Amino acid sequence: MDLSFLEPLVYLAWLLGAVAFVLGLIRMNSPATARNGNLLSAGGMLVAVVATAILLLARPENAATAAGEAPEGFNAVGWIVIVAGIALGGGLGLYTARTVKMTAMPQLVSLFNAVGGGAAALIAIDDYLKFSGAGTVPGLQVNVATVLDIVIGSITFTGSLIASGKLMGLRITPSRPVMVPGGQLVTMALAAITVVAAAYLWIGNVSLPVMLVILAVALIFGCTMTLPIGGADMPVVISLLNSFTGTAVAMAGFVLGNPVLIIAGALVGASGAILTKLMADAMNRSVINIMVGGFGGGEGTQGAATGAFGSVRELGLDDAAIQLAYASSVIVVPGYGLAVAQAQHAVRELAELLEARGVDVKYAIHPVAGRMPGHMNVLLAEANIPYPQLREMEDINPEFDRCDVALVIGANDVTNPAARRPGSPVSGMPILDVDHAKNVIVIKRSMGRGYAGIDNELYTNLRTGMLFADAKQGLTDLVAAVKAL
Repeated sequence: MDLSFLEPLVYLAWLLGAVAFVLGLIRMNSPATARNGNLLSAGGMLVAVVATAILLLARPENAATAAGEAPEGFNAVGWIVIVAGIALGGGLGLYTARTVKMTAMPQLVSLFNAVGGGAAALIAIDDYLKFSGAGTVPGLQVNVATVLDIVIGSITFTGSLIASGKLMGLRITPSRPVMVPGGQLVTMALAAITVVAAAYLWIGNVSLPVMLVILAVALIFGCTMTLPIGGADMPVVISLLNSFTGTAVAMAGFVLGNPVLIIAGALVGASGAILTKLMADAMNRSVINIMVGGFGGGEGTQGAATGAFGSVRELGLDDAAIQLAYASSVIVVPGYGLAVAQAQHAVRELAELLEARGVDVKYAIHPVAGRMPGHMNVLLAEANIPYPQLREMEDINPEFDRCDVALVIGANDVTNPAARRPGSPVSGMPILDVDHAKNVIVIKRSMGRGYAGIDNELYTNLRTGMLFADAKQGLTDLVAAVKAL
């Protein structure tokens, strides 16, 4: 086949795929268009993959094989691996997309980050093995991109696996910070080794052992970087690792000379970096501070029923129902406890029941509520809660002063007034001003602490009533109690 005619068409298809990525990313800015944006981006990737496959099949060696010849250079095994990989990866992707629970979505995102970073690193490793076997020195542009791809992709691979394990609560990767002995010295040593080894390769040397040293150091660094980070910082870490994945993919694009990978990776890397900065600002912490060491002892630590700021007031189901039913304004504050209990549909039912009684219902969304960026938005959107009711922290905070009831469901650290005073692990972290509401109802299973590992002073506030129950069961009981009024 005449490649002079086909190649421009393939490059045009790649360009269309890249445009679809950009437009898809723009549409993801709004919950109302996010699903279509995701489909548009996936369609762009499909176009790029199909175009690449056609180009590979049309190359002289493959075209000759299709005609019954067996030219030197045709790699039938390679095509079998590609087809099998597409079938296996596509099948697993379809299965997980249809079966994964919303509570497990953060872990899945971390695993996707690991797969993306690992795949990008393997591309660079394969390319370098070819140069090493031939004894040729790659050009500086390819050489730099190859080393950076190996480093960033490998860090993302192990770091994302550790983050996923923390989110799953595995024994070998607990959600609490795991301090590495001599952590900062180890980090500095690993960084120094990487810089020296990379410089050795960039000045024109080809050495497989040195490349393997860089690979090993990067894999170790991914572990030592993520282990000391506490569970409260996981949303920021997931976003940062997502940015790393995009950067690694962009480097792989430079290695292969593929503009689709460069554009797609740059988009993911840049958007992930921006989101990471926004998430860190939402916690009033720098990204460097988070990477140096997270805070918190892990969710579920049992706190006392009384504290230095007062005692806990337990609220009965009927009292809670009366407060909600006869309020003029209710603000729902969802947290990870809502996700764990899969209570998003129950809270929608309660909200619709209150709205039928003339109550104004809104939802307060903290940027780092849950386990990943946008976790609460995705969860509530799944229950078809109207998008205009989902209000970001900056918009909703002034309304708590005029709110009759703030209904907190499984949110902990993001509502803790301790953030407003110095000396607390969450000091300076912007929070939802739940304690400004006239009445506060907290649905929680126990007095367990959040990921920051400290007591929530909201629970001992004189305006707060604790409704101890599983989020889903508690909301279901509230629905029944309101209907009975």
